[in-house]
Amino acid sequence: MASDKKLFAFEEVEKHNKTKDCWLIISGKVYDVTPFMDDHPGGDEVLLSATGKDATNDFEDVGHSDSAREMMEKYYIGEIDASTVPAKRNYIPPQQAPYNPDKTPEFLIKILQFLVPIMILGLAVVVRHYTKKE
Repeated sequence: MASDKKLFAFEEVEKHNKTKDCWLIISGKVYDVTPFMDDHPGGDEVLLSATGKDATNDFEDVGHSDSAREMMEKYYIGEIDASTVPAKRNYIPPQQAPYNPDKTPEFLIKILQFLVPIMILGLAVVVRHYTKKE
């Protein structure tokens, strides 16, 4: 690793999010992985999806080998200024109405759930009555 640690602001690292210019933040360190894009076993899409954020969890979840961790040293370019990293935002899904594709009112569904079995029972009684031998 370089002896003089360069400090990068998050906004600067965030701009490097393309195949020909890709930087990642992992464990507070900044890596320029542009030369590794074509060689990454998971493909360049995996690396690109980790740009613009702290990719530490993404990196750790995969379970990289010790040799992969050693390889990172040649891509190290500096440290991230922790004060510039935005706080994590919790995802809150938008409120949605219950799924009802045909927009049938609920009371109509409840009535039909009651009437359909009654109609089937009545039909069975009528058929039995007219097909009964005397």
